[in-house]
Amino acid sequence: MRKTGFRHLFAVALLFLSLSGCGYNTLQEQAEWVKATWAQVLNQYQRRADLVPALVGVVKAYAAHEKSVFEEIAQARAHLENTRVSTAALNDATALEQYSQAQKRMSTALERLLLVAENYPQLKADGVFRDLQIQLEGTENRIAFARTRYIDAVAAFNISVRSFPSNLTAKYLSYEILPTFSVDNEGAISKAPTVSIK
Repeated sequence: MRKTGFRHLFAVALLFLSLSGCGYNTLQEQAEWVKATWAQVLNQYQRRADLVPALVGVVKAYAAHEKSVFEEIAQARAHLENTRVSTAALNDATALEQYSQAQKRMSTALERLLLVAENYPQLKADGVFRDLQIQLEGTENRIAFARTRYIDAVAAFNISVRSFPSNLTAKYLSYEILPTFSVDNEGAISKAPTVSIK
């Protein structure tokens, strides 16, 4: 009887040791961290989207004849609403790329809006505009930080999904490598910009 009890205890201990090295808990924790960091990316993009109407309103008051810029921003915002990526679709590289492109379109439209603002000294001196511009710059920094955290979370998750023995658990749980943000043209950004002072 004592020998049987020892064997059961040994079997339970062996089972516990084998499960502790399977990576299940690590994968669960990392999957949740990926979702949380993606939610933060969406939160910061939403913050930027919420600032846009106020910024456009202030610029419109000074630059009513710059209609094409305002239309471009309205189209970019509408496109963003149609390309939202939920946390359930994070493993869809195409959806992530479309969302990234929509955000780039919004960034381009905002840059164009700020260039228009440069032509109006009274606007640049307006306190509301300056405050909105500072908030927008802060939001862009928050977006960059949130994207970095998301990229790091996806990298840690992907390493676990690809590493032994957690890759066996990942395969059993149907976890796959997650796509992340990427740069469109790595060659173009690796070259130093040409500066010409004439």
